Amino acid sequence: MIQHTLGEFEELVLLMVAALHDEAYGVIILENLEERLKKKVNISAVHMALKRLSDKGFLQSRYGGITTDRGGRRKKYYSITALGKRMLDHQYSLRTSIYKQIPKISFG
Repeated sequence: MIQHTLGEFEELVLLMVAALHDEAYGVIILENLEERLKKKVNISAVHMALKRLSDKGFLQSRYGGITTDRGGRRKKYYSITALGKRMLDHQYSLRTSIYKQIPKISFG
C-alpha cells in the first residue's frame, strides 16, 4: 500500500475543501484561506495543491454548469473523499497526541 504524505499547505487546502463541503472551488478556497491565515495566498499554489491532493486520492472533482458571468467557462468543484477524510482524521489525531505531550509550563 502507498503511504501518502500531507504537507502543511496541502492540509490547509484539504481542510478548507472539507469545510466548504460541496461548494469548494479554487477562488473561494483562496478567499477563505486568506481570511483565516490573514495573509495573501497565490492562486497557483492553491491549484497545485488541489491537483496534488486529487492525484493522491484525497479529493474528487466535478464541473459546474456553464455561466455567462464566467465567459462560458465552468467552475471546477472539489469534494473530499473517504481517503481524504481518513487522512485529516489521522493528522488531527497525530497533532493532538503530540500537543498533549507538552508539559505544563509557566511563562509568567
